[in-house]
Amino acid sequence: MRIGVDARGITLYKGTGIGTYTENVLKNILNVDKENYYNIYWCGKDYAEYCKENSKVIMVSKKQKSFFEQLYFPTNLIKDNIDLYHVPQNGIGLSENIHCKKIITIHDLIPYIMPETVGKGYLNNFLKEIPKLVNNSNGIITVSEWSKKDILRFFPIVDENKVFVTPLAADSIYRPMDKEKCAYILSKFYNIKKPFILYIGGFSSRKNVDSLIMAFSKVYKKLNKEYNLVIVGANKDTGDYLTTLSNKLDISSKIIFTGFVPTGHLPLLYNGCDLFVYPSLYEGFGLPPLEAMSCGACVISSNLSSIPEVIGDGGILIDPLDIKDLATAIEKVLNDNSLQKNLKYKALNRASLFSWKDTAKKTLQAYTKVFSQ
Repeated sequence: MRIGVDARGITLYKGTGIGTYTENVLKNILNVDKENYYNIYWCGKDYAEYCKENSKVIMVSKKQKSFFEQLYFPTNLIKDNIDLYHVPQNGIGLSENIHCKKIITIHDLIPYIMPETVGKGYLNNFLKEIPKLVNNSNGIITVSEWSKKDILRFFPIVDENKVFVTPLAADSIYRPMDKEKCAYILSKFYNIKKPFILYIGGFSSRKNVDSLIMAFSKVYKKLNKEYNLVIVGANKDTGDYLTTLSNKLDISSKIIFTGFVPTGHLPLLYNGCDLFVYPSLYEGFGLPPLEAMSCGACVISSNLSSIPEVIGDGGILIDPLDIKDLATAIEKVLNDNSLQKNLKYKALNRASLFSWKDTAKKTLQAYTKVFSQ
């Protein structure tokens, strides 16, 4: 096969789930596949590692997106005899003028399921474009069985055999580290000096961070140690509502809002925490719990949507809408050293089942099936 991949998301969406996904899948596909040929459409710098004997990096501009998507890509795909074209960023940018086999990755259908949790502009564009993209594609990749069910529910005309599940993985930086070294760095950079419960994962209302704060307010006095709750993310994203809530509950002195944290420091936080809590109401996949488990952290997470597929027996699943249930689980884990040891062991075992190499192999299998249909 001659395969085209729209890899612009690696630079245009760097640091986001789509950027991370595109980067890791493409790197690993090029490492495992020596038979097929790849046209890689790129935007920006740092592309040297994508230049292989069976690949070609084609530079396109950040500007004039419409020209490249509607005219340049269709023409280039014909000129280079491309058999199959993959657009990883929810299919956005896939032209109807492309006539080879087409496959898109739909990461989730959050705008359909929880429209109140996404921006109006993104919502309108997603609802307008996705039906056309689904109809215009020969295959759809998604990241969990739950997301596949959602796709088939909202688009019943789609043949389920054309929807391929390729679970994600944690980056290799997420691994067990020396606790004392982590504690020193966290103390120096973020003034985290006490044992702590950790949350990482964004502040959309579907992330349900307010329920974590309320659960912490109910349980912190029952814990065997004095704990902080550490909430990671850019201050501009939290707005004022979480700070206001912590003040209202009179626990602001026990909550540390770190602000923005560079990716390189996230493994330190996962390793340094006594417990990672992720009470999200909906995820297409949910990488933060997997990253935490890869570091050997104890994990409490939601029993909704795709999250149980990721957590398995590697953590404790709770009803994220039941604050009492969440508070009870926090108390249970943090007051039982034996349970913590068992959870850490299970977390590492569970996390070992996921790898980007496997994601790449499943993606390549999807390419092959779509091409042969």
